[in-house]
Amino acid sequence: MRGIADDKSQLAQRGAAQVGASAPPVVGRFAPSPSGEFHLGNLRTALLAWALARRAGGRFVLRMEDLDARCRPEYATAQLRDLEALGLDWDGEVLYQSQRLDLYADVFSQLSAAGETYECYCSRKELSQLASAPHAKPGHYPGVCRALPGADRSSAR
Repeated sequence: MRGIADDKSQLAQRGAAQVGASAPPVVGRFAPSPSGEFHLGNLRTALLAWALARRAGGRFVLRMEDLDARCRPEYATAQLRDLEALGLDWDGEVLYQSQRLDLYADVFSQLSAAGETYECYCSRKELSQLASAPHAKPGHYPGVCRALPGADRSSAR
């Protein structure tokens, strides 16, 4: 009887053979919000991303989602310490979103200049109802405001 490890090994070999040498490098990412203590959901997400990246010979990147007003530096420090205590390591320095705002603004400006952005006037409630519609793709924004004529856009402000 074959074990789970044998099955995983065969799947990995088949996947590598199908992808070939032209596959981009694997990068796993864990992006906790330092707004509280490390919890089981954090562990599951971090462990899965770390294990998949390491197994594929890829990189594991850690990015703190520290833009929420509830985030605290002491929680970030504790979460990093917990990851290290569990034996999870990451490549490069920890990225903090709050320190990358200029980068995000530059990319947003480039997208806007290329005509790739538009304003959305939907409320959070409307968006959540759209996302739960039976025909909607999970997590997919249907572009409700993308095709609004100029007059409708002016009146929506």
